[in-house]
Order: sequence, then structure tokens, then C-alpha cells
Amino acid sequence: MENNDRIYMTPLPVRIWHWTNAFGIVTLCLTGAQIRFPEHFKLFGAYSNAVNVHHLAGLIVLASFILWVFYYAVIAKMMAKLYLPTEKDIKSGIINQALYYFFYYFTGTKENPHHESPTNKFNPMQKCAYVAIMMVLVPLVIITGLVLLNMETLSSVLVMFGGVRMVAEIHFLVACGLGAFLPTHFYLATLGHTPFAHFKPMITGWEDHH
Repeated sequence: MENNDRIYMTPLPVRIWHWTNAFGIVTLCLTGAQIRFPEHFKLFGAYSNAVNVHHLAGLIVLASFILWVFYYAVIAKMMAKLYLPTEKDIKSGIINQALYYFFYYFTGTKENPHHESPTNKFNPMQKCAYVAIMMVLVPLVIITGLVLLNMETLSSVLVMFGGVRMVAEIHFLVACGLGAFLPTHFYLATLGHTPFAHFKPMITGWEDHH
């Protein structure tokens, strides 16, 4: 859907998922920091508060992830088209997009090689990032989190992963990777024709033509 000035880029279900997932992951990072380093972080008061909020936020992110998969794979039927890099993306798209982000954006000598549309929302670098994050890191942090939350019931899975210590370390390291993505994601979102151009679609659904 579009008019002369705007494109309807982000449907309401996607916006709800995005903000639910964002707040959930931020909460997990903050509570996880207190759980991991209780002597340095007291944001949630008692240690038990941080644990309880962490568990609740984890279940919310799990539900959000399931809804994301269901919407894009079953309802919109665009999971592969939107998120999986094409052969062209891998051969030349990633390099061209990286050159734009790291050089041409600052010199103004070339425009963004990627032109967004409702069926082609993500550039090659974004596709690769989302494959790594949404299809590898998020499932892994969810699985390890569920194992730690249900150690008796999932004892066989715990053993398969190498024991409690190994599962906890994997969970922590993957969570650090997700946490590192947040400021990067925020920064890249400011690289539109105005600093807030890419934020508007996640609030209103509409993106300005440029």
C-alpha cells in the first residue's frame, strides 16, 4: 500500500512484535546483568526480583518469537523472501552495502544501493544480521534459558549440552551477542535521510518516500 508521499512499510502485528521483543530483550539484559554480577548491579532490588523478572521477560520473548515465526511464515508467507540473502546479496550486495555504510554515507558521493519496499525491506547486510540473530542466537538463548529454567525436567538435554555450567556460559555469551546488537541496531536506524526516518515506520507503519 502506498500513496504519492509514503509507503505503508510495517503492518501493525510486526510493530507490536518489534516493540514487545525490544523491551523484552532489554529487560533480559538488565536482569541478566544483575543475576550474573549481583555485587555490581542492584537495579531490581533483591536478587530474587531480578530472577523473577528475568524469567517473565524470557517467556514474553519466547511468545514473541513464536508469533514472529507464525506471522511471517504462515500469515504473510514472506519469511524466506524478506530474511534470506539471495545469491546476488552474497556475491556483491553485502560489499556494496558495507561501502555505503562505512564510506559513501559520510561523503555523500553515492546513494544507498538498497531501495526499500514492503516486499524488499532489508538490505543484504540486514538480512545476514537477522539470519544470525533471529534464526540462530535468539533460538539458542531461548533453548538454553528454558533448560536452565527446567533443569530437572530437561535433565537429559542439560547433560547433552555438557552440564549446568556449560549451558549457563552458552546462555550468557549468546546474550552478550544480542546485547551488543542493540546499540548497533539503534545507530544504523539513524542512517536514513533524516535521523528518525527509519523510526517512523515502527511507530506509524508509514515510511516517507525519499
